Amino acid sequence: MTGYLLDTNIALFALASPNRIPADVRRVIDTEHCLLSVISYWEVMLKSTKGKLHVGDPRVWWLESLELLAVVPLLFRPEHVSALHTLPPIHPDPFDRALIAQAIAERLTIITTDSEIAQYEVECLRVS
Repeated sequence: MTGYLLDTNIALFALASPNRIPADVRRVIDTEHCLLSVISYWEVMLKSTKGKLHVGDPRVWWLESLELLAVVPLLFRPEHVSALHTLPPIHPDPFDRALIAQAIAERLTIITTDSEIAQYEVECLRVS
């Protein structure tokens, strides 16, 4: 598979604050094959239920994200779990580690604002 995997923060920005995403990156999101992982849905769900993130109903956020961003959902599969085994312990966040593993296993480029993700052997389109 080829394409782009949106980090959770990019999906959140793209919907709530699109002006935070540079025009060239927005063009990639609008024109290329992009995916949004169910891991991001899980992360938003957990942070919403703990009151750490406010997106309204996270179930609605997920469906709107897929539709408004015109992205394809990426399920978390056994080969993604296996890819976690070889990741060095650079990033402590389990959600980001899972996204990195998915990108590596699927040969996707991650679009992210997270500088730690760029330290992995994964294609990365970093938004400053």
